[in-house]
Amino acid sequence: MPELPVPPTPPVPLAALLAREDLALRRIAGPSDPGIVIHSAHTSEMADPYPYLLGGELLLTAGVHIPDAAGSGSYFDDYVGRIVAAGGAALGFGVAPVHDTVPRALVAACAAYELPLVEVPPQTPFAAVARAVWQLMAQARLAELRRVTEAQQSLAAAASRPDPVPSVLHRLSRRLDGWAVLYGPEGTEIASAGPRPPAPVAHALASLTTVVRPADAQAPPVPPGQAGAQGVASAPSGGPAGSGGPGARPASATDTAADGSRLAAYALGAGRGFVLGVAGGRREPGDHTIASVAAVLLALLTGEHQSATGAARVSALVRVLLGTAPADVAPLLGAGPWLVVHGHPNARTTRPAATARTGRQATADPDTARPGAPRPGAPGSDAPLPDPVAAAALGAALGSALVDGGPDVVRVLVPGDREIVPQDGWTLGVSSPAAPDGWRDADAQAARALARARATRVPLVGHGGPAGFADLVETGAARAHARALLAPLAGSPALTETLRAWLSLHGSWDRTAVALAVHRNTVRQRVARSAALLGADLDDPDVRMELWFALRQGE
Repeated sequence: MPELPVPPTPPVPLAALLAREDLALRRIAGPSDPGIVIHSAHTSEMADPYPYLLGGELLLTAGVHIPDAAGSGSYFDDYVGRIVAAGGAALGFGVAPVHDTVPRALVAACAAYELPLVEVPPQTPFAAVARAVWQLMAQARLAELRRVTEAQQSLAAAASRPDPVPSVLHRLSRRLDGWAVLYGPEGTEIASAGPRPPAPVAHALASLTTVVRPADAQAPPVPPGQAGAQGVASAPSGGPAGSGGPGARPASATDTAADGSRLAAYALGAGRGFVLGVAGGRREPGDHTIASVAAVLLALLTGEHQSATGAARVSALVRVLLGTAPADVAPLLGAGPWLVVHGHPNARTTRPAATARTGRQATADPDTARPGAPRPGAPGSDAPLPDPVAAAALGAALGSALVDGGPDVVRVLVPGDREIVPQDGWTLGVSSPAAPDGWRDADAQAARALARARATRVPLVGHGGPAGFADLVETGAARAHARALLAPLAGSPALTETLRAWLSLHGSWDRTAVALAVHRNTVRQRVARSAALLGADLDDPDVRMELWFALRQGE
């Protein structure tokens, strides 16, 4: 028998209706499973109610249709069988005025077909039963809407964290009480959260993703027999599952694993191949809506905008690879000047470094991170490394898609007219505005600004400032003087960089060590060596000022 469609009304537990003291209903036959739910109440005195039922009803009858000789034949078996075939959830029999008691043959038939039979006392009108059902439905709908609203707010907050994808998955797994996983275009698991299900369930979920993944994306084969037997694909509202041509894939699909686990897969965006998978023990009202919200957020976080701007970026990259000078390619990216921003995550709840060592994703709770834990990036802590999705999220927050997600620092090229503001969870260093031929110097400026920001534990440090005395000196003469003054250090970049950091941090050994990621004794040795080579007294503020002026000219 094909599975009957579930009505769109929220389910009401039959036990909740029986618990209403004002109705005085009593179950007299059939299963007492607390999981039995009804979707509506319907009154009918037809001998065959099948054509008038949609499924999930509490069918109410006073027995007007029962013939006098019904108890000696198969009338009640046929009657109850038709209710069950139509998907009826329960039968309510009203005592009086037609029948003083519920017919024993009807009780026996309901027990045989495992259909709950409820006795409705004479003082309870059927209208009161129907009204109680709709009241319980309204309460269930309100609870569902409240749950969905709270989940939307929680998921949106998770998407704004420094590690948006793991945070969204973690919140989703908690809201649905299951396992949430993000699959890449090749079918590999990129990130996951929640208790991992047994291997057969995980294989079944991976197999389900092929239903929604574009045909041109490749996925690893799944062992046969691992998927469930009741797969159902669904399209988003506004278009049929097959819209877009014979090869179109649905936006979502559901399935049931062999052990009863509920599975769902959601395509992220159009044609990119990313898929959100969810596996849980049960499916509650609102779960599909909550998972769909998470899918939209993950699509935004993982998506690469295919637009004219994206095409221009690709064209610029190809031209650089083919030997065109960056200054000639820059107009494709937009009018200059540009800012270079270096970013480093300073608060993470999942630790990719640990993932790389152990091969599994950490599952720390973003809401219960341990206070007082070592600051990521500080000496003695497991410094978090920016993942590609977090890097893209930072670029989006800064208003630029020109992002380089490096192994330890994210670099973003931002139009010079943008105002760079601190970003939650990131430490930023910002260069001065620069034309394309000055991007290399701007990159170095941003790196030094980031080092200073991390050393001083401030969220953002910008390079340079208002015009000063140094701007009154002719550039060529100033640089010639700087080269002559710093000539003894020309062969040792480490000494030059250490002296620059030490001076910028007002002679602080500890902060310089943090900025350069070296031991404080190394800083002392390098500064002492620099002083000896320069023949300078670094305790003299005039000497420090002169050296700082020279170092700035070399930037």
